[in-house]
Amino acid sequence: MPARREMRAPAAAGAADDAAGTPRLVLGSASPRRRALLAQMGVGPDKVRGAEIDETPRKRELPRAYVERMAREKAAAIPAGPDELVLAADTEVSVGRRILGKPGSEAEAVEFLLLLSGRRHWVTTAVCLRRSERVWLRLVETRVRFKRLSDAEISAYVRSGEWRGKAGGYAIQGLAAAFIPEIHGSYTNVVGLPLPETAALLQGAGYPVSYEAAGR
Repeated sequence: MPARREMRAPAAAGAADDAAGTPRLVLGSASPRRRALLAQMGVGPDKVRGAEIDETPRKRELPRAYVERMAREKAAAIPAGPDELVLAADTEVSVGRRILGKPGSEAEAVEFLLLLSGRRHWVTTAVCLRRSERVWLRLVETRVRFKRLSDAEISAYVRSGEWRGKAGGYAIQGLAAAFIPEIHGSYTNVVGLPLPETAALLQGAGYPVSYEAAGR
């Protein structure tokens, strides 16, 4: 599905931004994966501030609506000054209408892997930028297919502990890469932050992207 973009701004916002100068970037996530992804395109946040919000899905809330709401609420919950640009995101895995969050136990991780085994699922990320009252939002979806997993593969993966803290109970950039023969869409979206769309949002908000990865 195509990415979705939203922008709300006063007509003279561009001139105001030029006058205000480059904003300082606040990353509203403690995820080391998101920091590493940003570093790949030469972006380093000035500050990192986690957002404490209730992440419980609402009754009958669909995956796309859920990730959009989470990204907005995270961005809104992070304190920031007028010269700061807040970047928040939410990534979820879904099978049909069911949202697979972060497993709370080994038993739930096994349940998720059994559900994903031999099937296609969606990984959806909403990226939200906020500067004062201005908000930019982008939604990105990727379709992923798992091969059929054996009991031994599921058991080994759960023992690895890699599922902990991961939406859907897996990390495509880790051991689970061997389970995924097919992906349609953004790989970095599945890792946790779609880079082309995030770069476009940052640049549109007046934040420079150097594309000079650290260490090069």
